[in-house]
Amino acid sequence: MHKDYLFTSARLGFRGWTEADIAPMTAINTDAEVMRYFPAIPTTAQTAQFVADMQQAQATRGYCYFATDHLETGELIGFIGLHVKTFEADFTPCTDIGWRLARRWWGMGLATEGAKQCLQYAFYHLGLQQVYAIAPQVNTPSIHVMEKIGMRLHGTFQHPALVQHPWLQPCVAYIANK
Repeated sequence: MHKDYLFTSARLGFRGWTEADIAPMTAINTDAEVMRYFPAIPTTAQTAQFVADMQQAQATRGYCYFATDHLETGELIGFIGLHVKTFEADFTPCTDIGWRLARRWWGMGLATEGAKQCLQYAFYHLGLQQVYAIAPQVNTPSIHVMEKIGMRLHGTFQHPALVQHPWLQPCVAYIANK
């Protein structure tokens, strides 16, 4: 087991990001099926910037979208974690819970397992009182995870960063309270 996990679930380890994560995360980010509910496929440079941003968030706030490993294989399967969102909406700024997993790990309940564990970490380790989850209305797989982890619908909104992508702009916000 990786020695630097901040916490674990039954099958997953959650940790901060390293430079070694850029290549495997780029492979995940360049899978068109993984990114089907996003406006663009991130480049390697954009993925490297994401890793740097997550390192900064972890250093500043004590949390980020955590690098997530499968405990049995030690492989980076993507991210599950928490990040502050500041775009203009009636519920921002807020702490968001989000996930992105490599396609080969889909359908095993790992996003649900990891998100449940991250909510526990948010509420009982970080002391947060509420966490939101945001997704385009067309992203029913992520909405199902939100519902499975006990979040409830806060409302719908037009995401200001998705104006150029009208099929993605209608979004939902779900909320979980401690």
